[in-house]
Amino acid sequence: MINKVLYIWDIEKIIKNTLAEHRLNINYEFNNKLNAPMNYNVSTNTIKFNYLQVNGYIAKINFKIRETEENIVKLLLYHEIGYYLDFKKNKHDIKTLMYGEDEEIAQLMSVIERNSWEYGRTLVPEHLVHAYDQVRELDKLLLKSR
Repeated sequence: MINKVLYIWDIEKIIKNTLAEHRLNINYEFNNKLNAPMNYNVSTNTIKFNYLQVNGYIAKINFKIRETEENIVKLLLYHEIGYYLDFKKNKHDIKTLMYGEDEEIAQLMSVIERNSWEYGRTLVPEHLVHAYDQVRELDKLLLKSR
Protein backbone atom coordinates (compact mmCIF):
# COMPACT_ATOMS: atom_id res chain seq x y z
CA MET A 1 0.00 0.00 0.00
CA ILE A 2 1.42 3.36 -1.03
CA ASN A 3 0.97 6.20 1.44
CA LYS A 4 -0.58 9.40 0.24
CA VAL A 5 1.45 12.43 1.30
CA LEU A 6 -0.54 14.91 3.31
CA TYR A 7 0.36 18.55 2.84
CA ILE A 8 0.19 21.34 5.39
CA TRP A 9 -3.24 22.48 4.18
CA ASP A 10 -4.58 18.88 4.34
CA ILE A 11 -3.55 18.55 7.99
CA GLU A 12 -4.82 22.03 8.84
CA LYS A 13 -8.22 21.14 7.38
CA ILE A 14 -8.41 17.93 9.45
CA ILE A 15 -7.47 19.82 12.62
CA LYS A 16 -9.85 22.70 11.91
CA ASN A 17 -12.79 20.38 11.18
CA THR A 18 -12.13 18.12 14.17
CA LEU A 19 -11.81 21.03 16.60
CA ALA A 20 -15.01 22.58 15.20
CA GLU A 21 -16.85 19.26 15.44
CA HIS A 22 -16.04 19.07 19.16
CA ARG A 23 -16.47 22.83 19.71
CA LEU A 24 -12.96 23.20 21.08
CA ASN A 25 -11.26 26.57 21.16
CA ILE A 26 -7.67 25.48 20.57
CA ASN A 27 -5.26 27.28 18.29
CA TYR A 28 -3.21 25.33 15.76
CA GLU A 29 -0.20 26.08 13.63
CA PHE A 30 2.43 24.50 11.43
CA ASN A 31 5.97 24.33 12.84
CA ASN A 32 8.65 22.74 10.68
CA LYS A 33 11.13 22.71 13.60
CA LEU A 34 8.96 20.44 15.75
CA ASN A 35 10.67 17.11 16.48
CA ALA A 36 7.35 15.26 16.81
CA PRO A 37 4.34 14.94 14.53
CA MET A 38 2.22 17.09 16.87
CA ASN A 39 2.35 18.65 20.30
CA TYR A 40 0.10 20.69 22.55
CA ASN A 41 1.44 23.78 24.29
CA VAL A 42 -0.64 24.55 27.37
CA SER A 43 0.71 28.08 27.83
CA THR A 44 -0.37 29.17 24.33
CA ASN A 45 -3.30 26.73 23.99
CA THR A 46 -1.88 25.68 20.63
CA ILE A 47 -1.54 22.38 18.81
CA LYS A 48 1.54 22.52 16.62
CA PHE A 49 2.29 20.06 13.84
CA ASN A 50 5.14 19.29 11.49
CA TYR A 51 3.76 17.81 8.29
CA LEU A 52 7.02 15.99 7.51
CA GLN A 53 6.97 14.36 10.94
CA VAL A 54 3.26 13.54 10.53
CA ASN A 55 3.89 11.84 7.18
CA GLY A 56 6.88 9.98 8.61
CA TYR A 57 4.81 8.77 11.55
CA ILE A 58 2.06 7.60 9.22
CA ALA A 59 4.61 5.66 7.15
CA LYS A 60 5.96 3.97 10.31
CA ILE A 61 2.63 2.78 11.68
CA ASN A 62 0.19 2.53 8.78
CA PHE A 63 1.21 -0.98 7.77
CA LYS A 64 0.15 -2.14 11.24
CA ILE A 65 -3.20 -0.41 11.68
CA ARG A 66 -4.50 -0.04 8.11
CA GLU A 67 -6.25 3.30 8.42
CA THR A 68 -6.40 6.20 6.01
CA GLU A 69 -3.80 8.91 6.39
CA GLU A 70 -6.56 11.32 7.36
CA ASN A 71 -7.77 9.04 10.14
CA ILE A 72 -4.25 8.61 11.50
CA VAL A 73 -3.94 12.40 11.68
CA LYS A 74 -7.23 12.47 13.60
CA LEU A 75 -5.94 9.81 16.00
CA LEU A 76 -2.79 11.85 16.63
CA LEU A 77 -4.95 14.92 17.09
CA TYR A 78 -7.24 13.23 19.63
CA HIS A 79 -4.16 12.41 21.70
CA GLU A 80 -3.07 16.07 21.60
CA ILE A 81 -6.60 17.18 22.50
CA GLY A 82 -6.25 14.79 25.43
CA TYR A 83 -3.44 17.00 26.78
CA TYR A 84 -5.73 20.02 26.50
CA LEU A 85 -8.51 18.19 28.37
CA ASP A 86 -6.08 16.92 31.01
CA PHE A 87 -4.67 20.37 31.76
CA LYS A 88 -8.17 21.83 31.78
CA LYS A 89 -9.45 19.24 34.26
CA ASN A 90 -6.41 18.65 36.45
CA LYS A 91 -4.47 21.92 36.64
CA HIS A 92 -1.08 20.21 36.92
CA ASP A 93 1.64 22.16 38.65
CA ILE A 94 3.70 23.37 35.70
CA LYS A 95 6.40 24.53 38.13
CA THR A 96 7.17 20.87 38.79
CA LEU A 97 7.92 20.38 35.10
CA MET A 98 10.14 23.45 35.02
CA TYR A 99 11.95 23.24 38.35
CA GLY A 100 11.28 19.81 39.82
CA GLU A 101 13.73 17.01 40.46
CA ASP A 102 14.19 14.50 37.65
CA GLU A 103 12.10 11.87 39.43
CA GLU A 104 9.25 14.33 40.10
CA ILE A 105 9.27 15.45 36.47
CA ALA A 106 9.24 11.87 35.16
CA GLN A 107 6.39 10.93 37.49
CA LEU A 108 4.25 13.92 36.48
CA MET A 109 5.02 13.41 32.78
CA SER A 110 3.90 9.79 33.10
CA VAL A 111 0.58 10.87 34.67
CA ILE A 112 0.04 13.55 32.02
CA GLU A 113 0.82 11.13 29.18
CA ARG A 114 -1.53 8.45 30.51
CA ASN A 115 -4.29 11.02 31.09
CA SER A 116 -3.88 12.52 27.62
CA TRP A 117 -4.44 9.15 25.96
CA GLU A 118 -7.46 8.44 28.17
CA TYR A 119 -9.08 11.87 27.76
CA GLY A 120 -8.38 11.88 24.03
CA ARG A 121 -10.03 8.47 23.71
CA THR A 122 -13.33 9.92 25.01
CA LEU A 123 -13.64 11.95 21.80
CA VAL A 124 -12.68 9.23 19.32
CA PRO A 125 -15.56 8.10 17.10
CA GLU A 126 -16.59 4.50 17.79
CA HIS A 127 -15.29 3.22 14.44
CA LEU A 128 -11.77 4.50 15.26
CA VAL A 129 -11.45 3.42 18.91
CA HIS A 130 -9.63 0.18 18.08
CA ALA A 131 -7.20 2.04 15.81
CA TYR A 132 -6.64 4.67 18.53
CA ASP A 133 -5.74 1.92 21.00
CA GLN A 134 -3.38 0.42 18.43
CA VAL A 135 -1.68 3.79 17.85
CA ARG A 136 -1.28 4.15 21.62
CA GLU A 137 0.51 0.78 21.82
CA LEU A 138 2.65 1.45 18.74
CA ASP A 139 3.54 4.89 20.10
CA LYS A 140 4.91 3.27 23.28
CA LEU A 141 7.11 1.02 21.14
CA LEU A 142 8.31 3.95 19.03
CA LEU A 143 9.20 5.93 22.15
CA LYS A 144 11.22 3.01 23.54
CA SER A 145 13.18 2.72 20.29
CA ARG A 146 14.26 6.38 20.31
